[in-house]
Amino acid sequence: MTLQLQFDGTISDLRYGSDGRLAMLATAGANKEVGATQAGAAVIGDLGGPPPEQRIATLEDGRLNFLSPPDLYVYQFDCLPDGGFIGTAAPGDGDNNWWLAKIYAFSDGQARVIFTPPDVRHQIADPHVSPDGRQVAFISGIMSDFGLTGGDVYIMSVSGGAATDITPGLQASATAIGWACDGRLLGTMLAGDQTQFVELGAQGTQKLLWSGAESLKGADAGLASGCTSPLTAFVHQSFTAPPQIEIGPIGAWHDLTCVNAGMTMPLKARSVTWKSDGAEVQGWLLMPEKFAGKLPLVTVAHGGPAWAWQPRFYGPSLYRTLLEHGYALFLPNPRGSFGQSEVFTAANVRDLGHGDLRDILAGIDAVERAAPIDEARLGIAGGSYGGFMTMWAVTQTNRFKAGVADAGISDWLSYYGENGVDQWMIPYFGASVYDDPEIYARSSPINFIRNVKTPVFSYVGANDVECPAPQTQEFQHALKTLGVPTSYAIYPKEGHGLRDPANLADSEQRALAWFDRYLK
Repeated sequence: MTLQLQFDGTISDLRYGSDGRLAMLATAGANKEVGATQAGAAVIGDLGGPPPEQRIATLEDGRLNFLSPPDLYVYQFDCLPDGGFIGTAAPGDGDNNWWLAKIYAFSDGQARVIFTPPDVRHQIADPHVSPDGRQVAFISGIMSDFGLTGGDVYIMSVSGGAATDITPGLQASATAIGWACDGRLLGTMLAGDQTQFVELGAQGTQKLLWSGAESLKGADAGLASGCTSPLTAFVHQSFTAPPQIEIGPIGAWHDLTCVNAGMTMPLKARSVTWKSDGAEVQGWLLMPEKFAGKLPLVTVAHGGPAWAWQPRFYGPSLYRTLLEHGYALFLPNPRGSFGQSEVFTAANVRDLGHGDLRDILAGIDAVERAAPIDEARLGIAGGSYGGFMTMWAVTQTNRFKAGVADAGISDWLSYYGENGVDQWMIPYFGASVYDDPEIYARSSPINFIRNVKTPVFSYVGANDVECPAPQTQEFQHALKTLGVPTSYAIYPKEGHGLRDPANLADSEQRALAWFDRYLK
């Protein structure tokens, strides 16, 4: 029998519960795609009404039966054996309030809080109910974006109460977890330059099942497993191997698909480590397959800031284009990144741009010792937080001869009132801009704009919710006024990260031309 559904809204995260019902997250009357990275709705008319909320629903007799309250936005959920649900949720604007989310138990249309984070630096992600229905495991730590998960692993009773950190002092970041059918808790970890697959014990023990310099992504814990067989499956990729689904027992996998067979990346990748302010920092150096003499180097600052560069196949992109045109790329993971520990990830709190830039500059020194890099031809680029780091770096050093900033932030004070996700700023700045404007001013590129000598091309989506276009306009206006070579583009109908192939191609062509002009 085939059931058809007509629904005016968005639907995501479909899964079958133990009772056979198809459950999902649904937003009735949605005015945009789910998530702050999607293009924002037009800012017009009466904006004071209640926002559309994403709710848990089941498909029954061709219609949706909503099972969570209408005033809660549910971000992630899992099914309980009795037909109820566990999920992370917060009231109000779903784009903005993920940083305030708590864990709820849902039953008969009602919601009950079972866990509240101890402070604003503990976001919650990946709640998973154990096979016996007694426990819920989740990841918690300082995270700058919904969907960019990293932290320690916690376990608690589904009835509520205290949560226990079962990975205290973890020198890595848990990025995904899930229960095996036999009751084992499994997790994927980012530990420096290695992705690890581990079995987690309730007493803090960890059993390493696999480790490798590639990325894993899939269902629970980055894999899908069969309860009646030892087979696991997930998508894997590296800098030189394109994404494929692989299957097999843990550590003995083989590719199931070959849809990307023949795709290559013209590079040689190596992990680089260095010391900065007494801490060990890691990053990746990507070199063209063939080169002669010293190369220009483009350092690419990642977004987040709670994220990390990992081995993945970038395919058709600005990165591939730069490599093909004779550039080396440096992908650093400075303080604030995942992959070292919770202490490392929180090390840029109330210090955005300062310590992390020192880490990056020290990393460039390490790269120059390890490879034939031309110090006179250094560029910097990045998007989102990486766009901020690009704008910030050129106000703090003249070492870079060209910059490309995608969706950057030039003035944290004005940004606070312009963006649609200001709740993320409280964990990182410690207070709102109205309570502590000095800490925001300390990291604002616009306050150091007269130091800039580096030519910068900047671009952004016109409907960007996370890093609104006025931030790019303000930066470009200042550079133009001060006589610094600059150019910028605002792409219509685009959100946080360009989606339209024509706009992507245009931005890549402009960025390449900018680097060629000033670094070649």
